[in-house]
Amino acid sequence: MPRLLPTLLIAAAGGAACGAAALHAETLVEAYEAARAFDAPLQSAQAGYDATVYRAEQLRAGVLPAVGFSATAGRTLTEITPGGDRNGNAQTVGINGTQPLYRPANRIAIEQGQRQVAAARAALDGAVQDLTVRVAQAYFDVLAAQDTLAVVQAQKAAVTQQLAFAQRNFEIGAATITDSREAQARADLVAAQEIATDNELRVRRLALDQLLGRTGVQPRPLALPAALPELAPAMLEGWVAQAQEAQPAVRQAQLALDVARLEVRRAETGHLPTVDLTAGYNVQRYPSGSLILPFPYRTNATSVGVQLNLPLFAGFAVQNRVRETLALEERAAADLDNARRTVAQQVRTLFLGALSGASQVRALETAEASSQSALDANRLGYEVGVRINIDVLNAQSQLFQTRRDLAQARYNVLMAQLRLRQAAGVLTTQDLQNVNALLTP
Repeated sequence: MPRLLPTLLIAAAGGAACGAAALHAETLVEAYEAARAFDAPLQSAQAGYDATVYRAEQLRAGVLPAVGFSATAGRTLTEITPGGDRNGNAQTVGINGTQPLYRPANRIAIEQGQRQVAAARAALDGAVQDLTVRVAQAYFDVLAAQDTLAVVQAQKAAVTQQLAFAQRNFEIGAATITDSREAQARADLVAAQEIATDNELRVRRLALDQLLGRTGVQPRPLALPAALPELAPAMLEGWVAQAQEAQPAVRQAQLALDVARLEVRRAETGHLPTVDLTAGYNVQRYPSGSLILPFPYRTNATSVGVQLNLPLFAGFAVQNRVRETLALEERAAADLDNARRTVAQQVRTLFLGALSGASQVRALETAEASSQSALDANRLGYEVGVRINIDVLNAQSQLFQTRRDLAQARYNVLMAQLRLRQAAGVLTTQDLQNVNALLTP
């Protein structure tokens, strides 16, 4: 029975944590939906996207007709020598419009606006994926802190039990005072660890509450034994190729290059003519007459025409503008190359980290079983007198450290896979649904 007590205490602590989690448990997807409606960076990205859409629509005005209404009223004082003064009133009302017929720069500007909308969409996608990762990280941070606290509390109970054994053995003369002091020192150390771990859990909870805009958020723990998902695809180069096409940062850089190329074409149109269709209807009224006619009259004028503007020389402004846009195109191409290289490096690092993490989980699972066996053997040896108290305490520490590392390693694997999908630009809410399937119901 003494040999089974620490294991029962660990199970009780874990069960208490699971019970507390189930009291007001919130799934990862529910946490994400709450954060999506509250997160300021995501709202900023959404507003930026909306503004870019409206800005692109403004550019369409460059190829659509423009119509305006005008009205003026005035009085003219004219001094005629010889002959006296001639004063009169003039009133004008008119409607005039212009329809661009040939303005290549405006057409190119519309294409640029469409590319800019696509770039803003990529930025918004990146913000959504970033929020997904931040929510998952905060969610797992709380779970990891809960697991660590449960392990430390179970270790405290086991060390307290071992301290009681050592004191009893000392009282009956079966052990030295050294055993009691070693157990007391280990108990004091674990008590300090419990205080630090409890504070860490409080901090993690505050971070999750702030991200979700709620208080008292309680994540659901992983269901044990946890069957962690495998990487798909399993080949590194497949992830790299996917990232260089779908990653939001790469998409933004590619669209920025497209905009720069269009800007070169737009600058080159500075040498080209523009043609507009003009039309107007204007009414002029002279209640007191004018210099031309001394009696009251009005005129109605209707005009339709085509206006041609041909630039001849602009002080080399067009040539220098073209050179500037060519340099900006080269810069955008270099930025695209850098974005692709950076993303490829991130994907390779995260892919190897995810594989390493999965291997580490399997190794820690084996180490946990081995540590449990070692603890049982040392406790039995202590009871029969072939092991001393410090051996049992060290075996306990090794077991609880392994359990804590195993719990953290599981969360690290899940986060590595989510970050890998983010780096590849393919992270969606379905990935959160897949993680939800690993949580306790």
